[in-house]
Amino acid sequence: MKKILITGGGGQLGSELKDLYRGRQDVKAVFVDREELALEDIDGIIEGLRIYSPNIIIHGGAYTAVDRAETEAELADTVNHLASGEIAKYCSQYGAKLIAISTDYVFDGNSSIPLKESAEVNPINVYGATKLKGEQAIQANLLDAIIIRTAWVYSAYGHNFVKTMIRLMNERDEISVIADQIGSPTYALDLAKAIVDIIDGKKWESGLYHFSNEGETSWFDFAVAIKEIKGLDCVINAIPTSAYPTPAKRPKYSLLNKTKIKETFNLQVPYWKDSLIKMLAKIQL
Repeated sequence: MKKILITGGGGQLGSELKDLYRGRQDVKAVFVDREELALEDIDGIIEGLRIYSPNIIIHGGAYTAVDRAETEAELADTVNHLASGEIAKYCSQYGAKLIAISTDYVFDGNSSIPLKESAEVNPINVYGATKLKGEQAIQANLLDAIIIRTAWVYSAYGHNFVKTMIRLMNERDEISVIADQIGSPTYALDLAKAIVDIIDGKKWESGLYHFSNEGETSWFDFAVAIKEIKGLDCVINAIPTSAYPTPAKRPKYSLLNKTKIKETFNLQVPYWKDSLIKMLAKIQL
């Protein structure tokens, strides 16, 4: 029986994985959050993992408060970088497999074509820099890790852009949304299904992969789609990034090329709007 440990167990991806693994007789899935495995306690991570002794780890836990990371750089680095290295060391020492989740924020956003795994990295905020160092720490300590970069994650669980937009559109007659940042959303359930398929499959191909839903959009067009699907009548104004300054810079362009993960693991990736419709059908907001 596979014994799988999932960090970030209460997050968006962890919650979707919990649903997928519920009832599986051939898998023992253990979901841990900070209470069970404190990622900021670097010295305790390997010992903590030994208690659970998983043979597969899905490392979805991270410091994800992008703006706050600018002033909590040390904590973000500890959780995203150093803890990832320790998890990789555990896997190397005890023969466990690792799938780790990273981010489009490792890029600077200056591309104009969908980003391949080999594209040059150049993070423009602390969060992206710590996640990149986490990738590098994993690769330095574990040769056969799978690292999946994803972007714009949302889910029926947790806090995310989709739920925030629905709340604001219900509260206000008019909202403004950034129109000059381009990418594609990721429905966490689709990412979770891809991870489960990789683990269930016969082929383990280590390396970097990109995953988000198919298609291309902006935050503004994403918000318009939410409005239309939900039948809301709030006015949405398109604004440039410059009109909504944040402590952390965001990449202007982070559309990910998914060819490698689709071809390597024979995955079908849904179109972003189709997944959005499915997610909105699941929530009562």
